[in-house]
Amino acid sequence: MRSPARSVLTTERTLGAGRVVRYGSKAAYREVVELAGEPHSIRTDFASGDVALASEAIVCIAHLTDLHVTDAQSPARFEFVNREWQDPRFRELLTMHRPQEMLNTHAIAAMVRTINAVESAPLTGSPLQLAVMTGDAVDNTQHNELTNFLALLNGGTVRPDSGAPGYDGVQRTDWPGDIYWKPDGPEAGDVFQSGLGFPTHTGLLDEAAQPFPSEGMRLPWLRCWGNHEQACQGVGIVTPALATAMTGSRKPIEMPPGLDADIAVETFMNQPELFMTGDYLEVAADPQRRHIERQDLMPESYYVHDLGPVRLITLDTVCDAGGADGSIDEVQLAWLERRLEEGRDRYIVILSHHGLDSLSNPRGERLGPDLLELLSRFPNVILWLNGHIHANRIQARTGFWEVTTGSLVDWPCQARLIEIFRTRDDQLAIACTMVDHDGKGLAGLHRELAANVPWNGFDSWRPGTPADRNAILLLPRPF
Repeated sequence: MRSPARSVLTTERTLGAGRVVRYGSKAAYREVVELAGEPHSIRTDFASGDVALASEAIVCIAHLTDLHVTDAQSPARFEFVNREWQDPRFRELLTMHRPQEMLNTHAIAAMVRTINAVESAPLTGSPLQLAVMTGDAVDNTQHNELTNFLALLNGGTVRPDSGAPGYDGVQRTDWPGDIYWKPDGPEAGDVFQSGLGFPTHTGLLDEAAQPFPSEGMRLPWLRCWGNHEQACQGVGIVTPALATAMTGSRKPIEMPPGLDADIAVETFMNQPELFMTGDYLEVAADPQRRHIERQDLMPESYYVHDLGPVRLITLDTVCDAGGADGSIDEVQLAWLERRLEEGRDRYIVILSHHGLDSLSNPRGERLGPDLLELLSRFPNVILWLNGHIHANRIQARTGFWEVTTGSLVDWPCQARLIEIFRTRDDQLAIACTMVDHDGKGLAGLHRELAANVPWNGFDSWRPGTPADRNAILLLPRPF
């Protein structure tokens, strides 16, 4: 079922679970329906007062993160690892496959289209000035994924297919294994259909693989480097052997023989190509699957963008030594301190892929506490925007707000509008409003599939609490 076009501001309408469409042996598959809107809550951890507006916004931006443009047919994806979902030793390697992943580009195009259609921010009525994308634009550090991401945000033709024409991957009806949703059938032929009630959609994969145009973001936009830009499946170092295999024709379908599960994550981080040594199938090779480097997306690894009275500082929190979580080193902290000193007369907004709690990679410099101490020294640091955890969360830090926005690839498939303004009693306010894309075409089906994935969908932690979504965050004015 494909959701109809709808209002996109969640203050007006929200989305949630509707009627059961189909029953499986373990769960029911439900449709996505419109529910009542969610008003803004007021967070007074730092200040309180009247939030009525005294003037137009200081700045209005859109926040997107963790888009995961995916080459769902790549030999360097290891979907078979999902069989180990109950084994905590494999936790950092999951999820290797999502039933909606062939539709990811359609959902992103819908969100780009939706943000373009937002004529004014909901509280101040001011126009949006900028979009920020805080990392994991792509899923698997591949050039063809990056090409599609840039077409989505800059405008152009998006080509979800790779290799030979037509879909050739784990969702194919004759692909070995029943742990993947196979929309062409047969009825109840996999665990998604038999156990979770997922439907059949004959011809969906071929439809999703067709090229389509994206209108591109009409706002200027900023970018961050994420662990999925850097590492294979966001975890493994791209070794020379893996780089060769990425563009080749050998698609692994089973765990490598003799793998020690106790060190599976460490093995994948250091030598991900070993996961290609088990049974395999031949697929069409594609040189466009070559891996990317920072300079392919980022002219600078970390940088400053000034927008009127606001200074946006983008950090690079990806650990070069592998692993999903982030780190930051002393060189970057010293650079950041200089940029903060230069920007004492501006409101400071920090952008990064990882938030404070996920700057915990043991393979890098774990200087998260040092970063927090540095930011806390500057009262004009008001906001830190990030992603990575694929969930909505807002936390009060030492003198500023950390706002984490969920992934577009996983339920609830949203972006966030940010308005910074002064209140009537001269406080500072940061208004956060969640945005649903319009749900047209395959984007609506993408959202419905994501909503029905166990532990990641309707009943999961990913949407956050109401205080993590539509919220007005108060601060004393720093100047």
